[in-house]
Amino acid sequence: MKRDDRQQAIMDMLVAEGEVELDALSERFGVSKMTIHRDLDDLEGAGLLRKIRGGATIRSGTQFESDFRFRERQDSEAKTAMARAALRLVEPGMSVMINDGSMAAILGQMLVARRPLTVITNNAAVIDALRAEAGVTLIALGGVHSAKFNAYLGKVTEDALAGLRADIAFISSPAVSGLEVFHMDDSVLRAKRAMMDRAARRVLLVNHARFGHAALHRLATLAEFDHIITDSAPDPETCAALRAAGLPLTLSDDPDLQEIPA
Repeated sequence: MKRDDRQQAIMDMLVAEGEVELDALSERFGVSKMTIHRDLDDLEGAGLLRKIRGGATIRSGTQFESDFRFRERQDSEAKTAMARAALRLVEPGMSVMINDGSMAAILGQMLVARRPLTVITNNAAVIDALRAEAGVTLIALGGVHSAKFNAYLGKVTEDALAGLRADIAFISSPAVSGLEVFHMDDSVLRAKRAMMDRAARRVLLVNHARFGHAALHRLATLAEFDHIITDSAPDPETCAALRAAGLPLTLSDDPDLQEIPA
């Protein structure tokens, strides 16, 4: 097997399983452990995995966000519930910004229920879902396509956003620590920040399990968001901190979209 094919096969295994072991990879592909080490080094250098003792993982870390293909397989029910809660904030005629991410992709597909709309996005999955939908004016942001994030990123994306204005922006995050929101990747963070700066209202979408986790880059404070939507109540300490700061949460696992009051 050629090196590129072997590395793609390793990534396919990681997407399916989350982690791989060095010994198992060496045996499966019939190559030396040193060859596998070099493969993992190449993939880690490209930002596609994290090497760990005895193998590699695709799961998120402080400085690493997992591949879009892996994330879209995770927590589908929670993501769908949060997307439905977010959809209730959208009214026909609005201009809506949606960032990258697998949860945002689900929301993007739901937006047809609120047309006519103008949708502004760098999320390739949302672009694919809405490109042929009548009643949706789709503004697909340009930029450099990232297969890892399935999104368009970089200066072209940021410059395009600087010339636009939206009624509402939906921003997802893999890490919230204390009263601050974080992301592992600088280019992704800049696109999210540009959307926040060009929207009249901002909505944060975050899985309850991501509270209490930091990442390398600080995106914003929670107070910069008009709404914070999560799938279920986070730990009591986090709830207490949010309550003390006057920041209510919208819980998507409640049929009435109950808020934990400030």
